[in-house]
Amino acid sequence: MSAETVDAAAISGPTIHGCAVLVGAHAVLIRGPAGAGKSRLALELIQASADGRLAFSRLIADDRVHLAAAHGRLIARAPAGLAGLMEIRGVGICRLPYEPIAVVRLVVDLATASERMPRPDALATEIDGVRLPRLAVAPGEDAFLLVRAALTLEKAPA
Repeated sequence: MSAETVDAAAISGPTIHGCAVLVGAHAVLIRGPAGAGKSRLALELIQASADGRLAFSRLIADDRVHLAAAHGRLIARAPAGLAGLMEIRGVGICRLPYEPIAVVRLVVDLATASERMPRPDALATEIDGVRLPRLAVAPGEDAFLLVRAALTLEKAPA
C-alpha cells in the first residue's frame, strides 16, 4: 500500500511506543519495554538489506508509531516530527531514508516470555480491530534471526 493509496493524514488510531520497519512489501511492528532492543532490531533489519541478508528494508518509524485500521489492514506511519529519525544507542539521533506509510504484516514483542512450541493463541494479536501474526522474543534470543525466519520460512502444518 503506497502513500498515494491511503492518505496518511486521514487515518487515525493509537500511537504506540515502538518501531516499524518495511521489510519487502510489508511492515514489521516492533514492541517492547524501554531498553528491550526495539531500535537495535529495527537497525539490524535495515542494515540487513545493505549487506544482502534481506532483499529490501527501510525505516518507517522509531520510538513512536501511529497505527490505524484501514480496509481490514493495520497501517503504520511515523509521527510527523519523527519521520526519518532514529536513535542509535551510543551514536545519537540519525537521519535515515524512510517510508511514510506501510501495511503491518508481523508484530514482534521483545523481552516477552516465549515458548519453544507456542500455543496458537500466542501466535496472533489484535490491534485496532485487526488480527495479525505475532512473534514473542524472549530476552537473550536473537531477535533478527527469529524475525527473518518468521518472514521467510514456511511453517509446517500443525
